[in-house]
Amino acid sequence: MLLARYRHRLPADHDMEAVRARIRARGPTWDAAPGLACKAFVIEERARGAAENAYSSLYLWFDATAAADFLAGPGFEAVIRAFGRPRTETWLPWAVRVGTATGAASLGIEEGRVPLGADLAAARAEEAGRAERLAAEPDVAAVLVGLDPAAWRVTRFVLRATPADAGGAEIAHLAAPALSARALTVPGLTVPGLAVPRDSDPSRS
Repeated sequence: MLLARYRHRLPADHDMEAVRARIRARGPTWDAAPGLACKAFVIEERARGAAENAYSSLYLWFDATAAADFLAGPGFEAVIRAFGRPRTETWLPWAVRVGTATGAASLGIEEGRVPLGADLAAARAEEAGRAERLAAEPDVAAVLVGLDPAAWRVTRFVLRATPADAGGAEIAHLAAPALSARALTVPGLTVPGLAVPRDSDPSRS
């Protein structure tokens, strides 16, 4: 599995309704995307209290090959044409938990670092426990925690059904083809609530 995100900072006068229209048109094409666990289309809007206008995409891929296929394909080329080529962050899935909420309207992001000399197994177990507790909250759809081993940085993404606070990050659409009552099973990892799609053809934008 691979966690990935890119964020486009947009001008203060950018037409955010055009961004919403783009999401309404393209978001549903991801709802049954093979190779994808979930994708959140996220908007930050100055008119709603955010520090700046921004449009971002958060992905949980089942494998790095599916992500690479998307980045080298026509879907990402359409992103580049519309917004420019973004800096794309990637993380190893340090902890992934699926909650009981059936949709998501807001995205919370927290960051931390793994201290030098830390017991990595204990640090991961602690993060998994925290994700488990968060996922038990009734408005949580998923908790995705990524590790950047180059910087030893941990980023926690919490997808909630509760609408975003003023200035918060709004999930305008959640494509979640793998969220189900089944379990995701890959070598060495089982995540209750995720189901592995059979095929992989990520050609959407």
